Amino acid sequence: MKTIGLIGGMSWESTQDYYRIINNEVNKRLGGLHSAKSILYSVDFAEIEHLQRKGDWTKLTKMMIEAAQSLERAGAGMVVICTNTMHKMADEVQAAIGIPLINLADATGESVIAKYLNTVGLLGTKFTMEQDFYKGRLAQKYGLKVIVPDDKGRELVHKVIYEELCLGKIKDSSRAQFLEVIDNLIKSGAQGIVLGCTEIPMLVKQKDVPVPVFDTTAIHAKYAVDLALSK
Repeated sequence: MKTIGLIGGMSWESTQDYYRIINNEVNKRLGGLHSAKSILYSVDFAEIEHLQRKGDWTKLTKMMIEAAQSLERAGAGMVVICTNTMHKMADEVQAAIGIPLINLADATGESVIAKYLNTVGLLGTKFTMEQDFYKGRLAQKYGLKVIVPDDKGRELVHKVIYEELCLGKIKDSSRAQFLEVIDNLIKSGAQGIVLGCTEIPMLVKQKDVPVPVFDTTAIHAKYAVDLALSK
């Protein structure tokens, strides 16, 4: 079994879901008392969020590279950045290490095309919904049409992520607002919904939505297990 290196804390609320899913999946596949070999490098999310707000992606990239290199030195066989937004610098991180970085957009794209869908709605932080590093990769590499909410919807989703979900607050009122945003995406042609922020699955489940939902936390975690257990 290869050791999974996790860059977490963005936020720790979703990082604990990664840890749980990865260990559950390893145990399900190997049985007995098996659990995952893993190393966690957890950051202070307040520092990350401050730099995101400032737009200092250069410093953020440096921080992610240093975290990944630390995991590699510690013996990790792969790196998993436990957040969609920080995949903005995934290519730079991969270039700076000698072990695979499991790109969350790739894992998601493969999951979507496996269901033979060609148009998806994307929810996430404003950075993920508005910039091209994630939706552009889904479009260019997997041929997907990616629809995002309107300005009001993007503002709502971003605010709930940072002011509620990252703090572990789950509100029925916010779920109702998210489902309204999702309904609008479906009316605009979305055949599936990508929960493109690792905290959103805390709020929205498949049972809430009439089209396929892509839980990027679970997708990413299981993809890491695939690689960890591969020969």
